[in-house]
Formats: sequence, C-alpha cells, structure tokens
Amino acid sequence: MVLYNLSSYNTDAFTLLGIPGLEQYHVWISIPFCFIYFVAIVGNSILLYLIAVEHSLHAPMFFFLSMLAITDLTLSTTCVPKMLTIFWLGPQKISFPGCLTQLFFLHYSFVLDSAILLAMAFDRFVAICSPLRYTTILTPRTIVKIVVGLSFRSFCVFVPCVFLVNHLPFCRTHIIPHTYCEHIGVARLACADISVNIWYGFCVPIMTVITDVILIAVSYTLILRAIFQLPSRVARQKALGTCGSHVCAILMFYIPAFFSILAHRFGHNIPHTFHIMFANLYVIIPPALNPIVYGVKTKQIRGKVILLLFPKGSQ
Repeated sequence: MVLYNLSSYNTDAFTLLGIPGLEQYHVWISIPFCFIYFVAIVGNSILLYLIAVEHSLHAPMFFFLSMLAITDLTLSTTCVPKMLTIFWLGPQKISFPGCLTQLFFLHYSFVLDSAILLAMAFDRFVAICSPLRYTTILTPRTIVKIVVGLSFRSFCVFVPCVFLVNHLPFCRTHIIPHTYCEHIGVARLACADISVNIWYGFCVPIMTVITDVILIAVSYTLILRAIFQLPSRVARQKALGTCGSHVCAILMFYIPAFFSILAHRFGHNIPHTFHIMFANLYVIIPPALNPIVYGVKTKQIRGKVILLLFPKGSQ
C-alpha cells in the first residue's frame, strides 16, 4: 500500500515566475497594468460610494451593480498586487495555503461575476416585460435570497477544486510559470494523476457559466420581443438604452472568458506567453471598464459622478 505524506509534500512554497520569455520587459509591462488597476480601484470605489449614499440609486439594478463592483475588486485585487510585485522585484514565493486562497478567490470571483450578470439580466427582464410588477417581484427580501443563492452556488462550484489541489502530492517542481495561482496550472505540477482536476475544473465551471449564458440569452430574447412590441419609437429607444450598459458588460466578460478557456484547453499551438498575458489582462480589463461603461451609459450614475467630481461646475 502506497501512501503519500501530503504534509511533507505540500509545505514548500511555490515560486511565481511572471511571464516567461518577457522577463526583461516586466518593468515596462507593469506600467499599463498599474494604471489600469488604479482605474479599476478608483472607478469601482466611486461606483460603490455613489450607490451607498445616493437614495435615488437604492434600486435592485444598482444593488446588483454594486455586487458586480465588489466582485470585480475581489477578482483584480486577488491577482494584480502580487503580479506587480513580480514585475518590479522578480520571481516571488507564495505559500501553499496562500496559493490555494488566491486560486479559490480567483475562480470564485469569475463564477460569481457570471451569476451577477444573470441576476442583472433578470432585473432588466422584469423591468421591461413586467414594469407594473417590478417592485412587487424584486422586493428587498427577494433580492437578498438571490444574492445568497448566487454566492452559495459559486462557492459550491469551486470549493471541490481547492480540496482536489490540496490533496495532490507536489514532489517535483514548485515553480509556477505564471503571475498567479490558477487551478489547472497548479495541478499540473503534481506528481499524480490529475484527470479528476482537469475534467472537474473544466466541465463543472464551464457548464455553470454556459447555463448562465443560455438564461441570459433567453432573457434578452424576451426583452427584445417586448421592446419591439412597444407602440412608440421613443419608448423603444428608452427601453434599449436601459440595457446598453449591461449588454456591454456581458460582452466584455464572456467573449474573452470563453476565448481564454478554449485557447487554454485546446490551443496547444498558441505560445504559452500569449496565454499568460491574456490571462493577466482578463483579471484587470473588465474590472476597469465596467464602472466606466456604467458611468457613461447610465444616466443616473453619470449625473451623480459629474456632481461628485465637479460640484461647482454642475450647479
């Protein structure tokens, strides 16, 4: 009988290398990443502040938007500070528990982001297809149930991956050619069969996200049908305008996500450097663009931002 002494295998720290092949450009690469991360922090913080203090923004749509901002901050902050440290100071060590923690919050934020976009699609569906029942359907109690349900679902989807990685023996290299810990990248360092990790890590989260995409598509099909049945052109344009920012957020999240996942799974001829660079951009670009898109396209938020930044000029 062969038993792995997991405690001895998994006590060593991992070393994050950064972007292999581009080490000499790390400092230069850090400049746009640092700027975009700053935009993400400031933009989402302003969004959260306005939604918290402005009574006119205390509506279901903006509550879900605040959840999206918190999740985006979690996603970017889980990875970017360590990433910038690697770019500035060279390869960095990360403890095994620290790696598992980063891995969990990275993937948990991704699945939760998808769930929040689904909740926002449901909000738009109710607002446009059943406007007279909007406040009776999306009551505070219902919203809390939705938030708890989505958070718990996202937690349950990815906790097994953490346990799977935690029980792998790492008896070979502890060097990760990446800027952060992600599930399959860490599992591939193990000296054991990782078939369960690969199939669970690929199939379950992807099927969860695909289910969200299908439900979002159904919601918007019904929304568009309701919009084009409106009697006036002005009413149709107004209804479409309320969905514009959400559609942009959906496209910014799902298109690069599916491209990255499919390229990582099937793009064996794509250079590893490209995979890592794209993965780094994915954890920072959507969190930076979401508050900008909502600030520009959502009239209520745009007006509050102008009042906040230019109080004298807006009077």
